[in-house]
Amino acid sequence: MFFSFAPLDLKQAANQDESPPRTPTGNAPSSESDIDVSSPNISLDESLAKELSLKDSVSDLSHRPKRRRFHDSYNFNMKCPTPGSPFYSVLTGPRHTAPTERQMRYKEKVSEMRKKRNSGLLKEQKDKHMEHRQSHGNNREPLLENITSDYDLELFRKAQARASEDLEKLRLQGQVPEGSNMIKTIVFGRYELDTWYHSPYPEEYARLGRLYMCEFCLKYMKSQTILRRHMAKCVWKHPPGDEIYRKGNISVFEVDGKKNKIYCQNLCLLAKLFLDHKTLYYDVEPFLFYVMTEADNTGCHLVGYFSKEKNSFLNYNVSCILTMPQYMRQGYGKMLIDFSYLLSKVEEKVGSPERPLSDLGLISYRSYWKEVLLRYLNQFQGKEISIKEISQETAVNPVDIVSTLQSLQMLKYWKGKHLVLKRQDLIDDWKAKETKRGSSKTIDPTALKWTPPKGT
Repeated sequence: MFFSFAPLDLKQAANQDESPPRTPTGNAPSSESDIDVSSPNISLDESLAKELSLKDSVSDLSHRPKRRRFHDSYNFNMKCPTPGSPFYSVLTGPRHTAPTERQMRYKEKVSEMRKKRNSGLLKEQKDKHMEHRQSHGNNREPLLENITSDYDLELFRKAQARASEDLEKLRLQGQVPEGSNMIKTIVFGRYELDTWYHSPYPEEYARLGRLYMCEFCLKYMKSQTILRRHMAKCVWKHPPGDEIYRKGNISVFEVDGKKNKIYCQNLCLLAKLFLDHKTLYYDVEPFLFYVMTEADNTGCHLVGYFSKEKNSFLNYNVSCILTMPQYMRQGYGKMLIDFSYLLSKVEEKVGSPERPLSDLGLISYRSYWKEVLLRYLNQFQGKEISIKEISQETAVNPVDIVSTLQSLQMLKYWKGKHLVLKRQDLIDDWKAKETKRGSSKTIDPTALKWTPPKGT
């Protein structure tokens, strides 16, 4: 939308201006004596008219607040700054000099380097960038090649390295501002993990660059010596609560946030180091925590977990889900998701994760929904398919089913009806991946020994 503005009428503006007449110095006259009307070139009538007009203007000025004269409050004995004085450059401003020959050559060189960059990414390069992002998410830096010129990419690398060095110096000096991620690493079992986000640990622990944690009871400590003494006395070898699933060396424990409050709080603080959207830290009583572990001769090691509200009004089957960094990209994330839907099937409910999901969580859930739908379509032998029937059999929310079908381009609108297209190429690719992966990282429903808690 465009607006037109009328030009200002100068005559009208002059008529509306009621400011008093000005003296040659720019100040309003304070009395009749400020203006000389005794010029010999002025006739008597003209002088009387001017005197009357001056009286009118003076009477108008008497009703107005007295103006403060400029020369009453400032000293005019100051001298103008001369070239070479410290105030001369401030008042006159920097001089605009022409670029030197060296600067012109450097500018031409940079322009030539930027012209060498391709106008856009090729299809193969786009697919490579997309595959890298889906594989690593926010764990690694995205591919930057061919996005910009080599010159600009080198400038970015130098600035990135310098910013990292400056931030490390500030952290070592204790000058990192409050709210930033001050805990850089944690020692967890036999692993040393780099943290991703800030977690609200107590201030005396948060100011440390490294935390030491017991991988069984999740208690956090300040030094390796304290951890060694704790491990000599700690009797925990698995999470508290009931073991509701076991197959091979994989177990899942159901931990009540009300009965094991300290453990669940420590678990939430640990998860916040690797999750950006997590906001639950201490109010753990209304939640159940399902902790997945991998057992060996030393105990049950934490693989990941998901939390779930005891009474969810919107039938969320997952409130927060995390796979520990040392177990990522090994199939454990999909096992946790599959286990959450298995619990929903036992409860005879349709479940969905609580929003918003983290970036890695969204990628994992989309991949899981895709596999569920392709497996269902591969086994489906009928002619008419129903979204409601798919939802009841898989316990996946209909909204998630429709969004997944749309992303796979398998949902079309034709002659007033929505049709599901069975794309055999996607089903064949899924079969090949299933055969290659095997059944080692899958949930066996027969190994679940669990009844829904009362009141859920």
